[in-house]
Amino acid sequence: MRREWTVAQQHPDRLASFTETVLRQGGAAWTHPSGARDLPSRRARHDLLVGQVRIGRCAAEARNPWERRGVDLALDPAVLGTSLLAVGPSGTGKTERLIRPVVESLSLQALTGSCAVVAVCAAGTPLGADDAYDVVVKLGDPSSPHDLDLYASTTDPDEAASFLAEGLVGDLPTMDSRRAATTLAQVLGPYWAAHGRFPSVPVLRELLEGVPAAVADLRHALRSEEHAVMRRELDARVRQQGSATDPGPALADRLALLDRPAFADFFGAGSDSPFSLRAVVHHPMRVRVELPERGHAEAARLITRLLLAQFNAVAHSRGDRDHFICLVLDDATRALTHETVTGMQRLRSVKAGVVLALRTVSDVPEPLQGPLYATVGCRMAFAGISTWDGRRFAEAWGKAWTETREVAEHAVFADQPMTRALHALRKLVTGKAVTRDAVTVRQVERERWSASELAHGVPPGHAVLSLTDVRGEYAPPLLVDLRG
Repeated sequence: MRREWTVAQQHPDRLASFTETVLRQGGAAWTHPSGARDLPSRRARHDLLVGQVRIGRCAAEARNPWERRGVDLALDPAVLGTSLLAVGPSGTGKTERLIRPVVESLSLQALTGSCAVVAVCAAGTPLGADDAYDVVVKLGDPSSPHDLDLYASTTDPDEAASFLAEGLVGDLPTMDSRRAATTLAQVLGPYWAAHGRFPSVPVLRELLEGVPAAVADLRHALRSEEHAVMRRELDARVRQQGSATDPGPALADRLALLDRPAFADFFGAGSDSPFSLRAVVHHPMRVRVELPERGHAEAARLITRLLLAQFNAVAHSRGDRDHFICLVLDDATRALTHETVTGMQRLRSVKAGVVLALRTVSDVPEPLQGPLYATVGCRMAFAGISTWDGRRFAEAWGKAWTETREVAEHAVFADQPMTRALHALRKLVTGKAVTRDAVTVRQVERERWSASELAHGVPPGHAVLSLTDVRGEYAPPLLVDLRG
């Protein structure tokens, strides 16, 4: 109700409708389409009035600012809107102490109409029960209640080709994503013109491999004069086949990971209306996508890359920005490409954000590590990271001016005979020469957290976290106790 009142104040023409709805429906006004008013269960502590979820408490430690020690720390959409990167080895609690509270909080806010969340995780990851979500996609599981749209409901072949290329070959350093997108567009465009839809995975694979029968059928469907331009596109694709720089074989090889019996009923093959990621732009939805890790690890990473590329595309094309949308990747291993990192830089301006969890920074190609740390506004280092991973965090957090005190002992030389005699007597009794302390106070620039401190000085159950919100307010890296 409060959210609708805020919107009504911004649009005076809605005030009458707001008043009428409240008088007619009372507390049932603007209930979520699912009818739910709460989640089946909660584990974290929430403050729904401000949209925050508590994840821990700042430790009473010397490296934390005095005013922050012992203060609870929470996350909200204003912070997640700058995107968050969390790095920590397996078993440090990334899922239980960060991902689940964040997904839980965003799901609660989705019930108020102010948020949409898509959580991508491996099958069996404890992110809540199925009835806590509006859409659950279990890829590779025949009992999955929903399917996944490979093309995100787009009708533009060039847009579909761009994010499909990122998902298929965006992680290959030797492959130019732009050439791959052009190759896909030379197939998707003619197919859309001939059939009014995009091809299924097996058909697309055959067209990329240049199977004569598949190409001949498509050319026959384009025989009318109105499709002359699309015939030229298809002919250009045929001429490109077999050349040394042809991306077709690489695209077909990656697409073969999805053209498996386990996925026979997915990606539009077993459903007339598969779930499209574009739906979260228009509706405050709670979505979970489960990936088949066991036996299909490469396919799971491909789908993760594809979902991230689709999220970037649909977020930047949205016109209505009334609610916040967030993509949460429980494992972002090999999910990042140059194009997706570039797209993440503009998410905060379209009221969207991404939460990325990694076991190690080396899961990201080295040329992208620097841009990734510069792109995300929130960075979180869990206990147990290596010094190599800590070095990236130390560089991102920079240095700060600190006051140091140096105490030096200087021998005292007496000029008077009596004083010299007293000093000699004192040395005879104590065994030490007479000295005087010299204190030097100066300002020096030191790293906020060094790589060695991050690798060896973070206790178990703790993490070092820095925050930035969409307004530009910044909190320095803080040692946070995530237990309890």
